[in-house]
Amino acid sequence: MSNYLKPARLGIGIISAGKVGAVLGAALRSAGHAIVGVYAKSEASQERAQSLLDGVPLMEITEIVEKSEVILLAVPDDSLPPLVSWIAEQAQLQSGQILIHTSGRYGVGVLEPATNRGAIGLAIHPAMTFTGLSLDLARLQNTSFGVTGPAPFLPIAQALSVEMGGEPVIIAEGDRPLYHAALAHASNHLVTITGQSMQILASLGIEDPARYLEPLVRASLDNALASGESALTGPVVRGDSRTVESHTEVLTGFAMEENAKDILDSYRALARATAQRAHAKGALNDEQYSRIVEALDS
Repeated sequence: MSNYLKPARLGIGIISAGKVGAVLGAALRSAGHAIVGVYAKSEASQERAQSLLDGVPLMEITEIVEKSEVILLAVPDDSLPPLVSWIAEQAQLQSGQILIHTSGRYGVGVLEPATNRGAIGLAIHPAMTFTGLSLDLARLQNTSFGVTGPAPFLPIAQALSVEMGGEPVIIAEGDRPLYHAALAHASNHLVTITGQSMQILASLGIEDPARYLEPLVRASLDNALASGESALTGPVVRGDSRTVESHTEVLTGFAMEENAKDILDSYRALARATAQRAHAKGALNDEQYSRIVEALDS
């Protein structure tokens, strides 16, 4: 339990049983807390609740608020502000009730309609991508959780994060949007560029592009996490402008043939960003950098 005190057994309500809410609810139940109810509107959410939170009753939001000591709001970012306002206006919030949301983008300011009525607001964001399956529970182990909240109540967020298997890291209220942008940039765009590369390989007749790419992509990610940008290899950092020009040329043709201009655009943008960062660090001299930029613009 590290240096964090184990909180008393809490009655927790989950809104809603999306990929994040169902998994975190299961993790909290495994830690000994009681999941008193779950709000699951769609058929997929109800199936997920049945799988990961078997035996937990489905409830409406007002009933969850009425019966829970802690309310976990695991909804999409854009849905969070109107949900909090609705709860503050329509549900029977009690002073001292704890509202926790899982959005990376927001701190606790978004919970103000509820905290103005005496609730305690906390933000707990696991830095992990979710499938909504039981395998996510194992992935939570040693995952970093970005936590934000009033200083007197931060230990609650920290302790719950540890109980779910994570490592809490305090993120300042004003830093949440930039923090979330960093995570989305690394995670979401990795999926995009991998998908683009798989599309190209599949067009060449490679039957299992994921298997073909896996050793390379895993090694690149491991090296980047271990060594940062010093692990960078490839034609840009070597200053091989003719190779970059060839890539630009063939991807231009591919974009036209396969209606895949997004691949050409992202290659150019990322190669340019790579060159800029390599030049700033001295890995490319002025002449090499200029030739790379010219090749990308050709």
